[in-house]
Amino acid sequence: MLSRLHAFAMLALALIVGSVVPAFARDEIRIGMTQFPATFHPAINAMLAKSYVLNMTMRPITVYDQDWELVCMLCVTLPTIENGMAKPEPLPDGGEGVAVTYTIHPDATWGDGVPVTSKDVVFTWEVGRNEESGFSGLEGYRRVLGIDVVDDKTFTMHVDRLAFDYNANGIYVLPEHLEREAFAEPREYRYRTLYDTDTTNPGLYYGPYRITEVVSGSHVVLEPNPTWYGKKPYFKRIVVRTIENTAALEANLLSGAIDYVAGSLGFTIEQALSFEKRQGKNFEVLYKPGLIYEHIDVDLDNPILADRRVRQALMYAMNRKTLTEKLFGGEQPVAHSNINPLDWIYFDGAPHYSQDLDKAAALLEDAGWTMGGDGIRRNADGEKLSVPFMTTAGNKSRELVQQVLQADWKKAGIDPVIRNEPARVFFGETMTKRAFDGLGMYAWLSSPESVPISTLKTKSIPSEANGWAGQNYPGYSNPEMDDLIDAITVELDRDKRAALWKEFQTLYATDLPALPLFFRAEPYFFPKWLKGVRPTGHLQTTTTWVEEWTATD
Repeated sequence: MLSRLHAFAMLALALIVGSVVPAFARDEIRIGMTQFPATFHPAINAMLAKSYVLNMTMRPITVYDQDWELVCMLCVTLPTIENGMAKPEPLPDGGEGVAVTYTIHPDATWGDGVPVTSKDVVFTWEVGRNEESGFSGLEGYRRVLGIDVVDDKTFTMHVDRLAFDYNANGIYVLPEHLEREAFAEPREYRYRTLYDTDTTNPGLYYGPYRITEVVSGSHVVLEPNPTWYGKKPYFKRIVVRTIENTAALEANLLSGAIDYVAGSLGFTIEQALSFEKRQGKNFEVLYKPGLIYEHIDVDLDNPILADRRVRQALMYAMNRKTLTEKLFGGEQPVAHSNINPLDWIYFDGAPHYSQDLDKAAALLEDAGWTMGGDGIRRNADGEKLSVPFMTTAGNKSRELVQQVLQADWKKAGIDPVIRNEPARVFFGETMTKRAFDGLGMYAWLSSPESVPISTLKTKSIPSEANGWAGQNYPGYSNPEMDDLIDAITVELDRDKRAALWKEFQTLYATDLPALPLFFRAEPYFFPKWLKGVRPTGHLQTTTTWVEEWTATD
């Protein structure tokens, strides 16, 4: 009897043990990040949090991969002049354009079973070039003069110039069969798009995952898209949770409430360095330097900041070298323009600004700002040298930087007034509608040799008239810069282009439409069971290759 009971007990124990899911069989991953998307539309509002989520559900036509090489994603073969899929062509005005032919993957299908076709590409272009649609990259769509539909899966774009990156096409295609009705009134499109009014509609997505649940400000749930044409994704469920406070993000990771923190939207570098000392042995740790430009946009409609002497004085008043050493352990190099030394186009001869309070004072005196008895400068009308200073609330790193810069600037008689907002408001409304009124601190993430058309061209200044399209939030308008950007774009000779980039960086560092701070390194703490995540160091998020992620023992 005893032996039978013993055998029964052992069988029960075996069943219990057998029911435990081993680590290598995980089918869900919970990711934490510090921002919640202000919109889920792929082309309205440039926000990294949105890209992180959407890149699991959609793919651009082409992309720069983890090795910084341009490759096809939605297309089949990368068009080149050499393979005949891209052909220079004369323009009516005597200039030279280019006709570029792409073929969409034959099995690319929206989540509702409707094929992704050339018709969707034409519709996306139609929406993108309409200045009332609210698209961020309006200028890029305007440069496409027309699209010839060859067949359901093949189309030819006619572009108004033969650019050095003529075959790079980062468009995320929209579903014409679903979005056409929302676009009936272009001015209302940004409010009627199904990406925000019906986000879980499967027909909006053609990537490896689709969004199945959204709780605003809290989390997004993604599940495999059965119509995905590529490699079957490993995880059956991905939960992306928003935890805006970075200290709370760490607590959630340690408690097991989340498995992984998004490197590009997670720990600040100083928090990461501390966390690595305490918990590093439990994770695979990586610091990825990249093309992430932390800077301060300057509202050039503010009369105080419209004076270049004041902007240069702000630069001379900052001690960015000490800031990066003390806050970030030297992991984040000081920026002298918006071009990272990792990029081949970098020019070290552009103006550099080291802290020099005497130079800052001379510039401010010359601009009519004299020191008052309270340590704050005033102009002849008695107006204080005071401007709003905004960033994303709850981001510990940025709030520390703010405090350091506020102290630096006060030494020069400048009074910045800190006024922060949650990321979804700061990016979704304040910056997009140029309502920051003074200084706005955040980061741009770019591709290699990225031409800043949407951030510096005069035509890219957002306004109510153009549906707040464009990303030139400072309102910077300089014909010399416009001409330089145009010249860089069409220069195919690498050496000649390098010379133009030198001019560009010199002008940028002199005019200062934005105040350069530093280039960020992304800290990654991978759970040891998570494999296949490869940070790029540039614009494209790791989630662009989410189907490569797996879990192992």
